Amino acid sequence: MDPFFQEAPTLGNPFERDTHLQAVIKRFCPPNDHAALQATLSDLGSRAAGDLAAAAASAERNPPRHIPFDPWGRRIDHIETDTGWRRLQDAAAELGIIADAYERPHGAWSRWHQALKLLLYHPSSAVFSCPLAMTDGAARALELYGAGDDQHAVFKHLTSREPAHFWTSGQWMTERTGGSDVGGTQTVARPDGHGGYLLQGTKWFTSATTSEIAMTLARIEGDPAGSKGLSLFMVKLRDAKGALNHITVHRLKDKLGTKALPTAELTLEGTPATLIGGAGGGVRKIASLFNITRIYNALCAVGGMRRALLLAKDYAEKRTAFGKPIMEHPLHQTTLARLDAEASACLLLVLHTARLLGKVECGDADDGETKLLRILTPIVKLYTAKVGIAVTSEALECFGGAGYVEDTDLPRLLRDAQVLSIWEGTTNVLCLDVWRSIEREHSLQALETEFSTRYQAIQDPACRELADLFKTRFMEATAFYREGIAQNPRQIEAAMREIVLDWSRAYAGLLQVEHAQWEHAQDGGEVGLAAAKFTASPSGSGLRNHPNIAPETLRQLARR
Repeated sequence: MDPFFQEAPTLGNPFERDTHLQAVIKRFCPPNDHAALQATLSDLGSRAAGDLAAAAASAERNPPRHIPFDPWGRRIDHIETDTGWRRLQDAAAELGIIADAYERPHGAWSRWHQALKLLLYHPSSAVFSCPLAMTDGAARALELYGAGDDQHAVFKHLTSREPAHFWTSGQWMTERTGGSDVGGTQTVARPDGHGGYLLQGTKWFTSATTSEIAMTLARIEGDPAGSKGLSLFMVKLRDAKGALNHITVHRLKDKLGTKALPTAELTLEGTPATLIGGAGGGVRKIASLFNITRIYNALCAVGGMRRALLLAKDYAEKRTAFGKPIMEHPLHQTTLARLDAEASACLLLVLHTARLLGKVECGDADDGETKLLRILTPIVKLYTAKVGIAVTSEALECFGGAGYVEDTDLPRLLRDAQVLSIWEGTTNVLCLDVWRSIEREHSLQALETEFSTRYQAIQDPACRELADLFKTRFMEATAFYREGIAQNPRQIEAAMREIVLDWSRAYAGLLQVEHAQWEHAQDGGEVGLAAAKFTASPSGSGLRNHPNIAPETLRQLARR
């Protein structure tokens, strides 16, 4: 008897295999850019399955190592990273992932183009997308608030396409008091007598600790307590000789995932720093950085879940059980179709938000769109993170026991997804940020107006019927919020997670219905509508609420 061996999933070119992503690009990309964009993403997809994947695998096998002393006892606090990690940094520069956002070769569409690159780069980057997120955020802060030749020179490094000149940035916010309540920041900035400052304090988590610079908050000595007394500073990590600049690294964090990413606990001991944008207003200034990193977080969640799903679909075509490939079993088809629907909703939501970001940065957005971006940024981050964990977890289940075995490299997908609900604000913190944006900036009205406009544009009868379900969910959540604020504003906080998740799902679902209407007009296809039906189903199954999804449509959704 011949021995039986399971066949491993093959990634292939993740762009060319993702027919839904290609359809979304076809729908939105300006016609004169479409062919060039397709070629760029096809090349990147080839690299994502080739040299980038190989570099990421090397970086994962050889995680960073903290070397506190040299052989002669001198304190050096060197963090050694793998050559694969450094190749991923070089590739990011060559691909122009940061440069695209600031050279703006596609005008207000440049952020959208960048987002598409990140969707393919992130899952093959060993989470080098994290330093890129903070680098992009630092570049935006310097673009808005930077002044002087030195800060301009740093900006040029952060946005360079040349690997030899490309710098990355860290974001050092979290202290022993925690990361979300920045008002408790204990780092103190003292004038150095030469126009600069010296920082004193401990940072409990510092991601991308091998970067050339970092952005951080500190309280100038004598300034008031709380968040209002904080200022934004830029730190250059090393002096002219390459030694750490009065920084002591205590240890690297031993984390659940993101193993290739150096994350350290360190103390600033009179570290030279440059004040960004003048004294005070640090929280407001660093918010420009958070807007970038939260959208990156969402793109990483979407890229990660789509990668897990592509592998699960490939495996389903190869794995035979009960006499046929598991892809041919209706129950497994339904499972993959539901996962695809969840990932599709997140894809449309994050690309829409990236498009808004580009418009705002280029000055093309009106007041309503600016407020819409304000409320969507925390929404897209929290929603995609929660969905990403769930989708990735179930995608691993599709491999059976192989999904739980480390040397298949599949468990890493889930470990790396788990952090995305924590980075850049936990779900509860972001729900409170949504609430703050409503109360201070009246962003809910912008969301309502946008939802209503999109709903009115749904004219296809089948799509309109489905859009009604999302409208009902959206309006019920909105009415619950308004009634709670009017009757007992103190109690509304307890319900904010429920409210925000309902808004998130309703808005993302309506974007799916829009896409289904476009798809149906193009070729009469029903797959997009089936995906939206799954998203609309309170049970999550889709079929119990919408039993009229044709078997062939279900099969296409499971495979797309």
